[in-house]
Amino acid sequence: MLGIGWALRRRIRSSEDFFLSGRSIPAWIAGLAFISANLGAQEVIGMAASGAKYGIMTSHFYWVGAMPAMVFVGLFMMPFYYGSRARSVPEYLKLRFDEKTRGLNAITFAIMTIFSSGISMYALAKLFELVLGWSFHWSIVLSAVIVLIYIFLGGLTSAIYNEVLQFFLIVLGFLPLVLLGLKDVGGWSGLTAKLATVATNAGFEPGAWSHSWKYMDSPSHNPMGMEWFGLVMGLGFALSFGYWCTDFLVVQRAMAAGSMTAARRTPLIAAVPKMLMPVLVILPGMLAIGLHASRGGFLPIGSDGQPEYNLAIPMLLGHYLPTGLLGLGLTALMASFMSGMAGNVTAFNSVWTYDIYQTHIRPGQTDGHYLRVGHAATVFGILASVAAAYSATRFNNILDMLQLVFSFVNGPLFATFLLGMFWRRTTGHGAFYGLLTGTITAALHYGLTLPRGAVPGIKGGFLGAVLHVYPSEMALNFWTALFAWTGCFVATLLISLLTKRTKTDDELRGLVHSLTPRQRDGDMPWYKRPVTLAVGILVVSTILNIIFW
Repeated sequence: MLGIGWALRRRIRSSEDFFLSGRSIPAWIAGLAFISANLGAQEVIGMAASGAKYGIMTSHFYWVGAMPAMVFVGLFMMPFYYGSRARSVPEYLKLRFDEKTRGLNAITFAIMTIFSSGISMYALAKLFELVLGWSFHWSIVLSAVIVLIYIFLGGLTSAIYNEVLQFFLIVLGFLPLVLLGLKDVGGWSGLTAKLATVATNAGFEPGAWSHSWKYMDSPSHNPMGMEWFGLVMGLGFALSFGYWCTDFLVVQRAMAAGSMTAARRTPLIAAVPKMLMPVLVILPGMLAIGLHASRGGFLPIGSDGQPEYNLAIPMLLGHYLPTGLLGLGLTALMASFMSGMAGNVTAFNSVWTYDIYQTHIRPGQTDGHYLRVGHAATVFGILASVAAAYSATRFNNILDMLQLVFSFVNGPLFATFLLGMFWRRTTGHGAFYGLLTGTITAALHYGLTLPRGAVPGIKGGFLGAVLHVYPSEMALNFWTALFAWTGCFVATLLISLLTKRTKTDDELRGLVHSLTPRQRDGDMPWYKRPVTLAVGILVVSTILNIIFW
């Protein structure tokens, strides 16, 4: 990883080289980086933890959430992002709305990336502590230093090429783990038999951990505590579209592509391996909880009396892999954590430099000055991530914490983008105060509700009165996102109707769907066209939903 950063350092001659790779990355590289930027600790440790805690219903993050959203961003939103030549998502908001909307989003996004990077750092330190016996604190310092060096040397280009390398390391490292685990439990049929014990012990029907839709008729019938409407609207719409369509962490990879066509194909190329990721990241968690129920004590018990779901992957690595393969598995985990940290830190330094520092603190400086500021922002982002890593110790499933952060930031932001891109009447005042309303709505909902078994505090209920208790942390997150999206959408709509437009149609050309020329793909072979890829992705994901119904 450090070698890639060193090798690419000579290509970093300007701020655009550092922050957007000079917009020269091939589509397949950008596509793998698009998925790898999301393939950090939250994906590997978090999805495995959710597989243990919620079963196969965790696959909804992929086949109901990610697939439609990645198709949408590829077909409809990338033409606006790439065509506007915006250097970041907040900068697009400035072009579409105004400076105050850009500033608000830049601040909330910067905070979100710090928390996300800290989660990756926490997970890596826990892995080293458990498997290698290293100090938790020194493990955090070591991971911070490595990521700092290779981003500092090579910027986004270094991060992207490292993410591609790490993607293959993750696949090679986790595939043997899954195969050995399935062989040990007697294949899929043996695993479902063990999961039936897990389900009945928890008071559910035997298939609650091995069916994705069958028990979604009522929150009381499944471990996630969700019914189909809340899942489709909260996860499938507000959270997933909010993340994949507006999160600069992943959008930045597509914006670094070499052409408009490559940028549109980037999320679609990424969706192909993405839809198969549950085999590598959810199935291990299901194996771990199955072994925990059938053999007793496989997962350590936390201070809350619940299994430490975050340790599902580390425990499986130590249980199944011999020394040589264990090294490969640990390398894969390290790759995922470094990928997650690097992705968030490179997004953070771009947003801080372009959307906060250049705009509000020191405008009009030289390109070299902003490059130096980007380097400094990288250092600060790493240090802030260290602090955020310690807050993750309060959650037995880091994905619960991550989705909570997303519900506050990405849920309302998607409502702003949806209205801004498809309704030219949306105003800057509407967008700004709509975002504020959505974030405040999320805080009110979170502060007045709790997941079952939690005490008021960091997990909710901090406003005193608890008006509703959700069956799980994830159910609370989904509904928080939906409330945030609805609050932002309604407020933006009403305020836009009551305020005057400040952007003419000419200024909005290329930023609003009805004022943007359609992309023509007639000169491309049919199998390379984005629409063809999109249809194939949606068909296959539908089939997967039916298979695991």
